[in-house]
Amino acid sequence: MRVSGREEGLRNLFVRGLAGDDAAYHAFLQQLAGFVRGYLRGRLARIPDEVEDLVQETLLAVHNQRHTYDPAQPLTAWVHAIARYKMVDLLRRRAGRDAMHDPLDEDALFAAPDEAAHDARRDLAVLLAQLPDRHRLPIVHVKLEGLSVAETARLTGMSESAVKVGIHRGLKALAAKVRA
Repeated sequence: MRVSGREEGLRNLFVRGLAGDDAAYHAFLQQLAGFVRGYLRGRLARIPDEVEDLVQETLLAVHNQRHTYDPAQPLTAWVHAIARYKMVDLLRRRAGRDAMHDPLDEDALFAAPDEAAHDARRDLAVLLAQLPDRHRLPIVHVKLEGLSVAETARLTGMSESAVKVGIHRGLKALAAKVRA
């Protein structure tokens, strides 16, 4: 697996920090803050005032959970997972807060679940399961989960170009399966 310079640099600072090098750990947190900030800005463009608080929450979680990091895994993937959880928590809190001020919609309370959406998800899962990992994983991560090509490459160990090719060929194969 090819490791990016950023990944290697962050991991080096992190490992040195864990070994007691305070200056390295401080540098790690500063660089990581920029990395996380860029990640969150791209996903929270509609609520930019929340980004800095979420960056701080993510850094605190990374610090508090540093003992759970598995050195066999990419550091940035681990950090992305933490940032993603913090972002989902924020969105849930905001949805709950906003929902408290919405009037009750009695029809919505008793509405049946959207069966068409459920059927579509099930059908998509069946189609995706027929694809090889090199096509399925890039589609799932980029198109369904919303990760970037670079994040997907780090997560899967594929090159960025392999992720792009996998998406293209996978979507082409899915289209052919749907037509058939």
